[in-house]
Amino acid sequence: MNIVVLVKYVPDATGDRRFEPDSTVDRDSVDGLLSELDEYAVEQALRIKENRADEEIEVTALTVGPDDAEDALRKALQMGVDKAVHVCDDAIAGSDAIATSLVLAEAVKKAGGGAVPELVVTGMASTDGGMGIVPAMLAERLGVPQVTLASAVETQGDRVRIRRDGDAATESVGATMPLVLSVTDQSGEARYPSFKSIMSAKKKPLETWDLADLGVDSSLVGLDASRTTVETITARPPRTAGEIVKDEDGSGVMALADFLAIKKFI
Repeated sequence: MNIVVLVKYVPDATGDRRFEPDSTVDRDSVDGLLSELDEYAVEQALRIKENRADEEIEVTALTVGPDDAEDALRKALQMGVDKAVHVCDDAIAGSDAIATSLVLAEAVKKAGGGAVPELVVTGMASTDGGMGIVPAMLAERLGVPQVTLASAVETQGDRVRIRRDGDAATESVGATMPLVLSVTDQSGEARYPSFKSIMSAKKKPLETWDLADLGVDSSLVGLDASRTTVETITARPPRTAGEIVKDEDGSGVMALADFLAIKKFI
């Protein structure tokens, strides 16, 4: 079985994230790292392999991004994936979700030896874009089912069954491989790489591909080819001091009730 897990190199959320003049994310002024939400995808891919130890399963981490995105793959290798693929091409910069899903679909098929691998695992969203629609777009491009937003994952033979926890209900969803699976941050804590795994990761294969390797026309990707654009950017307003309600004359309760009513909390 081949499992391809998609990961993304994102700006550190604790840093001072900014935008370029063309409204794309500034990825040079802040440190980057493997998206925390994608660590859960790596974890689930590794658990599936461990739970099916009697089978021959290979887990490949795949990312699309600039040169520094290799760091995200190194982290995935340290966690335990078998090999990694880095799609790196200047023409991809600025691609929206639609264009990105095109590149990912072709890379996934190439990583699967020309065919769709049995399982493609992703996180629920990226921590920089946060759109959460790439898994669905990828499944459509690959022509396979999707089981998304999984809080728990079970596999048996060529079947995958997930539990999806919503605000009002819990669903059980199943499908037959090949398929695209996305997992949430409730699916299981991601493992911390041991010293041994960090050292062994240095010997694992890491390939680099460009658009020519994937057979993707550069005119179909990038900022100019994207169908969605960011029109305006507004900085988050500074945090203001909270309102203090004094109850010196017994009017505090009414003042608090009025405040809650104005905010439509009651």
